[in-house]
Amino acid sequence: MATRAGALLLELRANGSTGRELSDVGDAESQRWLAQALTEQFPDDAVLSEEANDTAARLQAGRVWIIDPLDGSREYGELDRSDWAVHVALAIDEIPVAGAVALPALGVTLATDEPPEVPSALSGGPRILVSRTRPTAHAQRLADLLGGTLVPMGSAGAKAMAVVRGEGDIYAHSGGQYEWDSAAPVAVAAAAGLHVSRLDGSALRYNQPNPYLPDLLICRPEWVTRVIEALR
Repeated sequence: MATRAGALLLELRANGSTGRELSDVGDAESQRWLAQALTEQFPDDAVLSEEANDTAARLQAGRVWIIDPLDGSREYGELDRSDWAVHVALAIDEIPVAGAVALPALGVTLATDEPPEVPSALSGGPRILVSRTRPTAHAQRLADLLGGTLVPMGSAGAKAMAVVRGEGDIYAHSGGQYEWDSAAPVAVAAAAGLHVSRLDGSALRYNQPNPYLPDLLICRPEWVTRVIEALR
Protein backbone atom coordinates (compact mmCIF):
# COMPACT_ATOMS: atom_id res chain seq x y z
CA MET A 1 0.00 0.00 0.00
CA ALA A 2 2.82 2.43 0.83
CA THR A 3 4.46 1.69 -2.50
CA ARG A 4 1.23 2.12 -4.46
CA ALA A 5 0.42 5.40 -2.73
CA GLY A 6 3.96 6.55 -3.47
CA ALA A 7 3.51 5.74 -7.15
CA LEU A 8 0.33 7.80 -7.17
CA LEU A 9 2.21 10.72 -5.60
CA LEU A 10 4.90 10.49 -8.27
CA GLU A 11 2.23 10.61 -10.99
CA LEU A 12 0.70 13.72 -9.42
CA ARG A 13 4.15 15.28 -9.13
CA ALA A 14 4.58 15.01 -12.88
CA ASN A 15 1.50 17.11 -13.69
CA GLY A 16 3.30 20.46 -13.58
CA SER A 17 2.15 21.75 -10.19
CA THR A 18 4.60 22.69 -7.43
CA GLY A 19 4.66 24.02 -3.90
CA ARG A 20 1.62 24.16 -1.67
CA GLU A 21 -0.80 23.42 -4.51
CA LEU A 22 0.95 20.14 -5.29
CA SER A 23 1.33 19.23 -1.61
CA ASP A 24 -2.37 19.73 -0.92
CA VAL A 25 -3.40 17.57 -3.87
CA GLY A 26 -0.86 14.91 -2.90
CA ASP A 27 -2.07 14.77 0.71
CA ALA A 28 -5.70 14.45 -0.36
CA GLU A 29 -5.23 11.88 -3.12
CA SER A 30 -2.86 9.64 -1.16
CA GLN A 31 -5.27 9.73 1.79
CA ARG A 32 -8.19 8.84 -0.46
CA TRP A 33 -6.35 5.89 -2.00
CA LEU A 34 -5.05 4.51 1.30
CA ALA A 35 -8.38 4.91 3.08
CA GLN A 36 -10.15 3.00 0.32
CA ALA A 37 -7.52 0.24 0.29
CA LEU A 38 -7.69 -0.19 4.07
CA THR A 39 -11.48 -0.24 4.06
CA GLU A 40 -11.54 -2.90 1.35
CA GLN A 41 -8.86 -5.14 2.83
CA PHE A 42 -9.33 -4.61 6.57
CA PRO A 43 -12.91 -3.40 7.08
CA ASP A 44 -12.95 -4.24 10.81
CA ASP A 45 -9.76 -2.37 11.69
CA ALA A 46 -9.54 1.20 12.95
CA VAL A 47 -7.47 3.88 11.21
CA LEU A 48 -5.58 6.89 12.57
CA SER A 49 -4.38 9.26 9.86
CA GLU A 50 -2.95 12.73 9.68
CA GLU A 51 -5.38 13.56 6.89
CA ALA A 52 -8.63 12.25 8.41
CA ASN A 53 -10.81 13.18 11.35
CA ASP A 54 -9.90 11.29 14.50
CA THR A 55 -12.52 9.43 16.53
CA ALA A 56 -12.46 7.84 19.98
CA ALA A 57 -13.65 4.55 18.47
CA ARG A 58 -10.06 3.56 17.64
CA LEU A 59 -9.24 3.40 21.36
CA GLN A 60 -11.45 0.31 21.68
CA ALA A 61 -9.89 -1.40 18.67
CA GLY A 62 -7.28 -4.12 19.00
CA ARG A 63 -5.88 -3.38 15.55
CA VAL A 64 -5.24 0.18 14.40
CA TRP A 65 -3.62 1.31 11.15
CA ILE A 66 -1.58 4.46 11.65
CA ILE A 67 -0.80 6.21 8.38
CA ASP A 68 0.75 9.35 7.03
CA PRO A 69 -0.26 9.60 3.37
CA LEU A 70 2.47 12.16 2.66
CA ASP A 71 5.21 12.78 5.20
CA GLY A 72 7.23 15.81 4.17
CA SER A 73 4.69 17.84 2.22
CA ARG A 74 7.11 20.76 1.88
CA GLU A 75 9.78 18.55 0.30
CA TYR A 76 7.23 16.85 -1.96
CA GLY A 77 6.28 20.25 -3.33
CA GLU A 78 9.93 20.95 -4.26
CA LEU A 79 10.47 18.83 -7.35
CA ASP A 80 14.21 18.39 -6.89
CA ARG A 81 13.89 16.83 -3.42
CA SER A 82 13.60 13.15 -2.55
CA ASP A 83 13.33 13.38 1.27
CA TRP A 84 9.60 12.73 1.61
CA ALA A 85 7.76 9.50 2.37
CA VAL A 86 4.56 7.49 2.77
CA HIS A 87 3.99 5.76 6.13
CA VAL A 88 1.73 2.74 6.71
CA ALA A 89 1.83 0.89 10.04
CA LEU A 90 -0.32 -1.57 11.95
CA ALA A 91 -0.39 -1.16 15.74
CA ILE A 92 -1.62 -3.95 17.99
CA ASP A 93 -1.88 -3.37 21.74
CA GLU A 94 -0.05 -0.02 21.45
CA ILE A 95 2.93 -1.46 19.54
CA PRO A 96 3.58 -0.94 15.80
CA VAL A 97 4.07 -4.58 14.83
CA ALA A 98 4.19 -4.12 11.07
CA GLY A 99 5.00 -1.18 8.86
CA ALA A 100 6.34 0.17 5.63
CA VAL A 101 7.99 3.45 4.70
CA ALA A 102 8.05 4.26 1.00
CA LEU A 103 10.61 6.71 -0.33
CA PRO A 104 9.00 7.09 -3.76
CA ALA A 105 11.46 9.54 -5.28
CA LEU A 106 14.24 7.05 -4.54
CA GLY A 107 12.25 4.05 -5.75
CA VAL A 108 12.63 2.40 -2.34
CA THR A 109 10.20 0.92 0.18
CA LEU A 110 11.53 -0.43 3.47
CA ALA A 111 9.22 -2.75 5.40
CA THR A 112 9.02 -5.17 8.30
CA ASP A 113 8.16 -8.23 6.20
CA GLU A 114 11.71 -8.22 4.82
CA PRO A 115 13.66 -6.18 7.39
CA PRO A 116 16.49 -4.18 5.80
CA GLU A 117 20.06 -4.92 6.79
CA VAL A 118 21.70 -1.91 8.42
CA PRO A 119 25.16 -1.21 6.92
CA SER A 120 28.25 -1.40 9.11
CA ALA A 121 29.08 1.64 11.20
CA LEU A 122 31.55 4.23 9.99
CA SER A 123 34.44 5.36 12.14
CA GLY A 124 34.39 8.76 13.81
CA GLY A 125 31.64 10.78 15.43
CA PRO A 126 27.96 10.09 14.78
CA ARG A 127 25.95 11.60 11.97
CA ILE A 128 22.85 13.12 13.58
CA LEU A 129 19.73 13.61 11.47
CA VAL A 130 18.04 16.96 11.98
CA SER A 131 15.20 18.89 10.40
CA ARG A 132 16.37 21.05 7.53
CA THR A 133 13.79 23.74 8.32
CA ARG A 134 13.22 23.42 12.10
CA PRO A 135 16.46 22.17 13.72
CA THR A 136 16.16 21.85 17.49
CA ALA A 137 18.70 23.26 19.94
CA HIS A 138 19.21 19.86 21.53
CA ALA A 139 20.50 18.43 18.24
CA GLN A 140 23.45 20.83 18.13
CA ARG A 141 24.10 20.20 21.82
CA LEU A 142 24.08 16.46 21.17
CA ALA A 143 26.49 16.86 18.27
CA ASP A 144 28.83 18.92 20.45
CA LEU A 145 28.79 16.38 23.29
CA LEU A 146 29.31 13.35 21.05
CA GLY A 147 31.65 14.92 18.53
CA GLY A 148 29.06 14.44 15.82
CA THR A 149 27.90 16.27 12.73
CA LEU A 150 24.39 17.38 11.82
CA VAL A 151 22.78 16.03 8.65
CA PRO A 152 19.78 18.20 7.62
CA MET A 153 16.93 16.33 5.95
CA GLY A 154 13.22 16.67 5.30
CA SER A 155 10.52 14.31 6.47
CA ALA A 156 10.60 12.26 9.67
CA GLY A 157 10.35 9.08 7.62
CA ALA A 158 13.28 10.08 5.44
CA LYS A 159 15.40 10.87 8.51
CA ALA A 160 14.54 7.60 10.25
CA MET A 161 15.20 5.58 7.10
CA ALA A 162 18.52 7.38 6.65
CA VAL A 163 19.65 5.64 9.86
CA VAL A 164 18.29 2.31 8.59
CA ARG A 165 20.08 2.79 5.26
CA GLY A 166 23.38 3.74 6.85
CA GLU A 167 23.27 7.41 5.87
CA GLY A 168 23.17 8.50 9.51
CA ASP A 169 23.60 7.12 13.00
CA ILE A 170 21.17 8.97 15.27
CA TYR A 171 17.74 10.50 14.83
CA ALA A 172 16.87 12.20 18.12
CA HIS A 173 13.84 14.45 17.79
CA SER A 174 12.58 16.75 20.53
CA GLY A 175 10.38 19.15 18.60
CA GLY A 176 7.13 17.21 18.92
CA GLN A 177 5.46 14.91 16.42
CA TYR A 178 2.32 12.83 16.07
CA GLU A 179 1.91 9.09 16.02
CA TRP A 180 1.59 8.99 12.23
CA ASP A 181 5.00 10.67 11.91
CA SER A 182 6.82 7.79 13.59
CA ALA A 183 4.72 4.60 13.79
CA ALA A 184 5.85 3.11 10.48
CA PRO A 185 9.46 4.34 10.77
CA VAL A 186 9.68 2.88 14.29
CA ALA A 187 8.30 -0.47 13.12
CA VAL A 188 10.83 -0.69 10.28
CA ALA A 189 13.76 0.54 12.37
CA ALA A 190 13.01 -1.93 15.17
CA ALA A 191 12.71 -4.79 12.69
CA ALA A 192 16.12 -3.82 11.29
CA GLY A 193 17.67 -4.08 14.77
CA LEU A 194 17.94 -0.39 15.62
CA HIS A 195 17.07 1.11 18.99
CA VAL A 196 13.69 2.88 19.21
CA SER A 197 12.35 4.74 22.25
CA ARG A 198 11.51 8.09 23.77
CA LEU A 199 14.51 10.35 24.39
CA ASP A 200 14.72 9.15 28.00
CA GLY A 201 14.82 5.53 26.88
CA SER A 202 11.22 4.74 27.81
CA ALA A 203 8.99 2.73 25.49
CA LEU A 204 7.00 4.28 22.66
CA ARG A 205 3.25 3.64 22.88
CA TYR A 206 0.78 4.15 20.06
CA ASN A 207 -2.98 4.51 19.65
CA GLN A 208 -3.12 6.82 22.65
CA PRO A 209 -6.08 9.16 23.34
CA ASN A 210 -3.86 12.11 22.39
CA PRO A 211 -1.75 11.08 19.38
CA TYR A 212 0.88 13.74 20.10
CA LEU A 213 4.38 12.34 20.80
CA PRO A 214 6.81 14.89 22.28
CA ASP A 215 10.04 13.14 21.35
CA LEU A 216 11.63 10.17 19.61
CA LEU A 217 14.95 8.35 19.42
CA ILE A 218 16.00 6.01 16.61
CA CYS A 219 19.67 5.13 16.58
CA ARG A 220 22.31 2.49 16.12
CA PRO A 221 22.59 0.26 19.24
CA GLU A 222 26.18 1.29 19.95
CA TRP A 223 25.12 4.91 20.50
CA VAL A 224 22.09 4.34 22.75
CA THR A 225 23.71 4.72 26.17
CA ARG A 226 25.77 7.79 25.24
CA VAL A 227 22.82 9.51 23.55
CA ILE A 228 20.44 9.01 26.48
CA GLU A 229 23.08 10.11 28.98
CA ALA A 230 23.89 13.19 26.92
CA LEU A 231 20.23 14.15 26.58
CA ARG A 232 19.61 13.61 30.29
